[in-house]
Amino acid sequence: MRVIATAGHVDHGKSTLVRALTGIEPDRWAEEHRRGLTIDLGYAWTSLPSGEQVAFVDVPGHERFIGNMLAGLGPAPAVLLVVAADEGWRAQTTEHLAAIDALGLTHGLVVVTRSDLADPAPALADAFARVARSSIGGCRAVSVSARTGAGLDQLRDALDALVGELPAPAVDGRTRLWVDRSFTIRGAGTVVTGTLGEGTIRTGDELVLHDVSGRERRVTVRGLQSLEQPRDAVAAVARVAVNLRGVAAEDVRRGDLLLTADAWPATAQLDVRIGGEAPERLPLHAMVHVGTGAVEARLRPLGGAAVRLTLPHALPLTAGDRLILRDPGSRRIDGAVVVDADPPPLTRRGAAAVRAEVVARQDSRPSLEQEVGRRGAMTVDAALALGVVVPDGERPAASVVRRGPWLVSEAAWEQWATRLRDALQHKAARDPLEPTLTLEAARAAADVPDRALLADLTAYAGLEVREGRVGAPGHRETLPAHVDAALRTLEARLSEQPFAAPGQRELQAHGLGAREVAAAVRAGRLIRLDDDVVLLPTTPARAMRVLADLPQPFTTSEARVALDSTRRTVIPLLEHLDGRGWTRRVDGSHREVRRPR
Repeated sequence: MRVIATAGHVDHGKSTLVRALTGIEPDRWAEEHRRGLTIDLGYAWTSLPSGEQVAFVDVPGHERFIGNMLAGLGPAPAVLLVVAADEGWRAQTTEHLAAIDALGLTHGLVVVTRSDLADPAPALADAFARVARSSIGGCRAVSVSARTGAGLDQLRDALDALVGELPAPAVDGRTRLWVDRSFTIRGAGTVVTGTLGEGTIRTGDELVLHDVSGRERRVTVRGLQSLEQPRDAVAAVARVAVNLRGVAAEDVRRGDLLLTADAWPATAQLDVRIGGEAPERLPLHAMVHVGTGAVEARLRPLGGAAVRLTLPHALPLTAGDRLILRDPGSRRIDGAVVVDADPPPLTRRGAAAVRAEVVARQDSRPSLEQEVGRRGAMTVDAALALGVVVPDGERPAASVVRRGPWLVSEAAWEQWATRLRDALQHKAARDPLEPTLTLEAARAAADVPDRALLADLTAYAGLEVREGRVGAPGHRETLPAHVDAALRTLEARLSEQPFAAPGQRELQAHGLGAREVAAAVRAGRLIRLDDDVVLLPTTPARAMRVLADLPQPFTTSEARVALDSTRRTVIPLLEHLDGRGWTRRVDGSHREVRRPR
């Protein structure tokens, strides 16, 4: 299915044209029939000669209903601009063309109606000339009479050609549906309708309803219809009615959105670039029309065509989204494209001017290198949520590397490595007994966003992670000279008496306080059995040779006598041997050596 909106001056025959093409009355309200003009959005559909189905969103032409017109035009990918042959180009035609241009619509048709009342040639020529300067310049133009049917076949052929030129919709990505109506059906509950511009909705989907106040709630799709036919799934681009569970119809309004859960970050600040000729002065506030919604925003000119918008509530917008800035006082309409949906703060003097230069040259589709580069690092999910295309592979862009779920700029990677090396150098100079950093201290020193990045970062920086600490290669073997000398003396004594663990007094006599002992343990010169017992790393193996000669099983007391030691040393030593699987308890008072099988 394809979706096309109408546009044009009031009473130029838009609804009559849609009715003639589809056989469906697009005007839904009694007041519209009574007054003979469209007040709100209307909907109808038909099949073209090719078999392609097309749905029409019929918009009001009266200037008082410009907001409704923009709500219908905003989500549509193509437009029929209608001009009456007997009246020609009028004020609202100009305003509607300005809206088409502002939204950046590039696919459309000019249709001159009421060709039975006046020669359509002058209106065709005038409209074609005016449209030539717009975003739909060069489009086809046809003349018709809805009353006599003249030209309708040619219009259907032109519509077939038009829909054949429309870009393929993004049906596999995240879903975003701007709601234009909500109502209740007896026995079914809440139903919302809209033009599905991207993604696919399926029965049973759990979606997020994001309302105009910024509040979000989870809802479930109970059922779907498109063109009044039940569907299990509806893919973009399509008119769709969604039966929802989890929300009342009165709690859903035009401008609300149905979204894929956890896929659309909302933002209240946007950097946009105004299209066409930027106005000399912008109002402090303007109505921002996007999708079917309209909110008043605060405008901060950055310079040139760059403007920062501050919205009253966060909206799920992304770079490349088109919106309209409308000043109700001057009736001026300006189109803008979102360049950055997550702009940096402007805290330094001159930041606005610098930002204006970036916005001026930045593509409306976000660049992976730009987005990662200015942040240093971001997750793949965060990049995708901003609308960034992330290719597969370890290097998705020239200056970006992928590390697990993270995308990191080369500059940030080098900066992190430098910070980490510097932090270790300072730590070693300040505390030679403990020249390493815990993983969390290393992460904080390098200012890395995720500890999981440390393994790759330490390798890149020429460092290593050992036993949960980051240090220079071989840091286990490096001890201050006075500590090394003291350890050599202690090692000589323990070689003679391996099972006589030194007490605190002996350690202190050697100049080995708690920090020196801890450094010796980290360096692998001593092993710690509990808070008070340290021995040589070879002691457990020497103990096993003694214990293996005992009658099996043996008691703790028998082990103490055989090892010529004390309970203070033997009990933690035996528990250490149990932990290594070299001995095992037989009962509450006996152990045995585990023999290899």
